[in-house]
Amino acid sequence: MTKHPIRFFGLGLGPGDPDYMTVRARKVLESADRLVHFCKRGRRGNARTIADAVVGQNPEREIPLVYPVTTEIPADHPDYAAALNPFYEEAAARLLAEIEAGRTVAVLCEGDPFFYGSFMHLWWRLKDKVPTEVVPAVSGMSGAWTRAGAPITWGDDVLTVVPGTLPEAELTRRLSGTDAAVVMKLGRNLPKVRAALATAGLLERAIYVERATMAEEKIVPLPDLPQDFDAPYFSLIIVPGQGRRV
Repeated sequence: MTKHPIRFFGLGLGPGDPDYMTVRARKVLESADRLVHFCKRGRRGNARTIADAVVGQNPEREIPLVYPVTTEIPADHPDYAAALNPFYEEAAARLLAEIEAGRTVAVLCEGDPFFYGSFMHLWWRLKDKVPTEVVPAVSGMSGAWTRAGAPITWGDDVLTVVPGTLPEAELTRRLSGTDAAVVMKLGRNLPKVRAALATAGLLERAIYVERATMAEEKIVPLPDLPQDFDAPYFSLIIVPGQGRRV
């Protein structure tokens, strides 16, 4: 039985510092015919910026996928899915055409491709149509707690990962029953997340981390962060556990 070569890659590039990129990711990055990255209109994607340390720009290799909407519409609003569903359908069809033409296509992903990644929407549409490989990576949250010098779980600590996009009551419920936590997707959700952490009794342990491992890295105890602080979407909060130590 002939084994078909892998032509579709989900390429995890790690939390930001290119030194944390895996050997496998570098090999695919250097050899792929097409480099795909998600981005806002008029801007380069974070994943493509990480790749700059390994590959230069070559217009023939680049396929930017420009989001029709990012944070302008709440994710639970019907208009959000109405805008993004055709975007992913068209993107998948475009990449499939490249693959069927015999080219290898690598979708660049900040962090790990299977952790809150836009790549998953393409993977779900293409995984049964073309040979696929997902290259795992150091996640953004791993980079965050490491750079903060904050071991996240001790002994039997339970870690809960939640998106800041949840309603405040749901955030509070989930945070109240855990030993350690990571809150992703901050941005405009920061005030709501801060209030939920305070209600759950975790505010004093919480650490705000922005662009972990990157040149613009910012690490601040959450109680010290100004109330009116404008957090970017690519920031998170970690709450280290306090479990068994020997």
